[in-house]
Amino acid sequence: MRKNSSQTKSRIVTAAWKLFYQYGYEDTTIDDIVEASQTSKGSFYHYFDSKDALLGSLSYLFDEKYNELEETMEAQMDPIEKLILMNQELFLMIENTVSVSLLSQLFSTQLTTKGEKHLLNPDRTYYRLLRQIAIEGKEQGIFREELTVTDITKAYAVFERGIMYDWCISGGNYSICQYSRTMLPLFISGLTRKGPE
Repeated sequence: MRKNSSQTKSRIVTAAWKLFYQYGYEDTTIDDIVEASQTSKGSFYHYFDSKDALLGSLSYLFDEKYNELEETMEAQMDPIEKLILMNQELFLMIENTVSVSLLSQLFSTQLTTKGEKHLLNPDRTYYRLLRQIAIEGKEQGIFREELTVTDITKAYAVFERGIMYDWCISGGNYSICQYSRTMLPLFISGLTRKGPE
């Protein structure tokens, strides 16, 4: 039962963000979302108070991507390769499916919301994966000794949010994938003993 419930919510979120990207947030109605997700208005309102509540749900969509990535990550990949893969897949997804205005609205809702801040939820797949990678890196002696798993996880998450925020305030006038590909090695070199090759 719980899995069906999770799948219904996921279908609503996925359909909504596709419609937001295709037609814009303002021009997408709840009826459009219900039809595209093949659910009901009752299901929609079970999970979301309003269309605005969906703005905070982008992190669920990101986590679906991380779940897919986790299944495809090869065991022999080192922690740095895993971080680079996560980063590139996230920003490729943003560049191809999330408009600058929608990402900006997401940040705005996270700044003003009194309820749950989805982006910061430590139970997200994103944070679980990051912690796992940080633990592997610490065990393999890749990350600096004085940095804790929490330090590494938080620093990496802040780095990615900073890139997204900069992309938003710049109006998306550059490739977020290309920019991150340039900046990530510089960031990682601050976490590691030797820095990336």
